[in-house]
Amino acid sequence: MNPLWGHAIGVMIIVLMTVFIGIWVWVWRDRHKPVFRRMADLPMQDPVEAFPARSGEPRETNKGNESS
Repeated sequence: MNPLWGHAIGVMIIVLMTVFIGIWVWVWRDRHKPVFRRMADLPMQDPVEAFPARSGEPRETNKGNESS
């Protein structure tokens, strides 16, 4: 194995680590906080339309084509 491969792999590791840290810093900038806050609150929003049985309305089921 050529000793140059060790240097090439070392440079590749440094480049990948720099890219990873750069993306991490970019994501955690202050201007992204409002977007992350909205995305974090999405699971807590429970629309009433999604669960009609909970709102007291009977659930309608369509078990086949009854019009024929």
